[in-house]
Amino acid sequence: MEFQGFDKNFNLTDKVAVITGGASGIGEATAQLFLEKGAKVALLDLNENVMEHAKQMHPENAIGLICNVTDDQSINDAVRAAKAHFGKIDLLVNSAGIALLDDAENLSDDYWQKTIDINLTGSFKMCQAVGNVMIEQGTGGKIVNIASQAALIALDNHVAYGASKAGVLGMTKVLAYEWAQYKINVNAISPTVILTKLGREAWAGEKGEQAMKDIPLGRFGYPEEVAAVALFLSCDATNLITGENIVIDGGNTIK
Repeated sequence: MEFQGFDKNFNLTDKVAVITGGASGIGEATAQLFLEKGAKVALLDLNENVMEHAKQMHPENAIGLICNVTDDQSINDAVRAAKAHFGKIDLLVNSAGIALLDDAENLSDDYWQKTIDINLTGSFKMCQAVGNVMIEQGTGGKIVNIASQAALIALDNHVAYGASKAGVLGMTKVLAYEWAQYKINVNAISPTVILTKLGREAWAGEKGEQAMKDIPLGRFGYPEEVAAVALFLSCDATNLITGENIVIDGGNTIK
């Protein structure tokens, strides 16, 4: 088999991407970058402003769909709508997530279950729904799951969050193994604290300053930096990468 080459500008021309959590943060940054690289994008979000937000991003190449990743019917409806609108689905980025934090001895059942339901089960159900579309299409695809450095190292008050994101890494490997036969690449990204609106609020002041001292590069990340890696894992340049986890943490986990 001869090497076919790839677009060295990492473009996504004519690709269709589904992005959860697309109305804000990492999901929004990823959608914007994918649009700039020629993709058509379906933004899925629980926030009702996702429809108007998508129109503002691009009136023709972006649509917004309300989706609750903990509800099977909501997922299936959104995935069907995305495919019906654009005719196919080539890419999935699972960016929807929640961080409900407390120390382990006091963590409530509600916090635990919501975290697992959204971060882990929701990501799997999206992979399953979109993966079945990709398998039926028979043309392969790329799936990128947003995990966290909390899947790799212990962070105070992060027992539910860390468990959910560690589960995402395990899920990513199994899906990559099972779906390689369909030419579906499944990878993960594990960021440090990312300065989204919620990230800025959660890590403001002394707490954030102290946390950055543990990062060799001395800073947190930006949504656009995660989006750049999602682009890399979604373009044809990475057709031989699957089942991997790319850590974006300024060196925090190498110590």
